[in-house]
Amino acid sequence: MNTLVLGALALRPQGSGVQTYQRELIRALSRIEGLPARHAVVQQDAVGELPETVGALPRPVSSGARRAWLGLQPVPAGLFHSLDVDLPVGQRSPTVATVHDMSVFDTPWAMSRMRAAGERLLLRRSLRRADAIIAVSAFTAERVQALTGREATVTPLAPAAWARVPDPAAVAGVREKYRLPERFVLQLGTLEPRKRPDVVNAALRGTGVPLVLAGGGTDGPGRPEGSIGLGYVDLADIPALYRAADVVAYASSYEGFGLPPVEAMACGAVVVASAVGGIPEAVGEGAVVVEGLDPERWRAALRPVLDDAAHRAQLRAAAEAQAARLSWADTAQRTAEVYAGLL
Repeated sequence: MNTLVLGALALRPQGSGVQTYQRELIRALSRIEGLPARHAVVQQDAVGELPETVGALPRPVSSGARRAWLGLQPVPAGLFHSLDVDLPVGQRSPTVATVHDMSVFDTPWAMSRMRAAGERLLLRRSLRRADAIIAVSAFTAERVQALTGREATVTPLAPAAWARVPDPAAVAGVREKYRLPERFVLQLGTLEPRKRPDVVNAALRGTGVPLVLAGGGTDGPGRPEGSIGLGYVDLADIPALYRAADVVAYASSYEGFGLPPVEAMACGAVVVASAVGGIPEAVGEGAVVVEGLDPERWRAALRPVLDDAAHRAQLRAAAEAQAARLSWADTAQRTAEVYAGLL
């Protein structure tokens, strides 16, 4: 059967992270000529995320173990590419699996024991059975090789389509909507064990510049004391939030690639991020990277950026240039080259 089927059950309307990869890669692949007819396995409410030229293979809306079980069902195809490593059992066609990170092996403490064990089983099986493996960063490819002995093709990610420099009116509107302070450092993302806004908060003490948090759980009691929590924010507001901030911080203990700091850079933000996982290769010279999670190191990195407007302007220019080097068209082309070796 001369068809390319893309497994994208994680895709949700307006979702971020892995979902950005699935959405943007499918769109970019739809524009490449010479590939087989393209279809995607998606949940019913995500069908609208697909381009018109990509056929939908809808599945019931689900999550957790139910979604994982749906991902294990074989699909008629000439080539099957799992965009999140869950390869179907008994799939008769050649298969490709994308690995976003190896966190279930590297940071199992960041999730429940049952989830870590289940995802390790799925990942080990996919890495053993896939005919080709794609990794989103050289860091992740190295972790795949170290833990399994298999080679992976690196296809770096790129900013989402919404990540663009906003106009001044949008920035002013977001400042008023969220009642933002005149100066602030922003960290955007759901509060979870691998993210460390507490480090940034501690580094900012005594500077007079507050930390503003946005994302799931950031308006609850779990946020660092003294920080400002916005909770979930509208996707349309994120570029202006990034641009309004004096600095966008991204303190993390582990990242397979580091898409949020790259998206912030594409929005014209000044970024200071952890030098972990795939972040240094993703941000290049477009951001300040900090080794470790010592608040004093973060303070030493943040103070010069906060105190020097000319330095911030230089970083903004470097950030936009670095983000512009990353494109989904390039990611899709590298992915298509992997397909060519199997078809």
